[in-house]
Amino acid sequence: MNDFSERVFQVVREIPRGKVTNYGFVAFAAGKPRASRGVGFVLHRNTDPVNTPCHRVVFKDGSLCKGYVFGGPDVQREKLEAEGVQFLPDGRVDMKACGWFGEDEE
Repeated sequence: MNDFSERVFQVVREIPRGKVTNYGFVAFAAGKPRASRGVGFVLHRNTDPVNTPCHRVVFKDGSLCKGYVFGGPDVQREKLEAEGVQFLPDGRVDMKACGWFGEDEE
């Protein structure tokens, strides 16, 4: 595993339960702000989804990934709903209510 992959996994491990972030923020926090697509490739190879909750990473508009590797967008949504993540009527995550961008939880 390369350094970027390890940094991506570390950032994803920090996303609190009930929150989501986007691929671009993970790339930024991992030190490569223009590598959001690379984040997707790294997460597609996640071998430990229990400890590296990649289901908490969505597109910047709150859309779910059609190619979510652990069962598709319906499974991703089920996991997020089980954590209390709120969705908008159009099926996107409510990023205002549930977005996380590195801030500490209080």
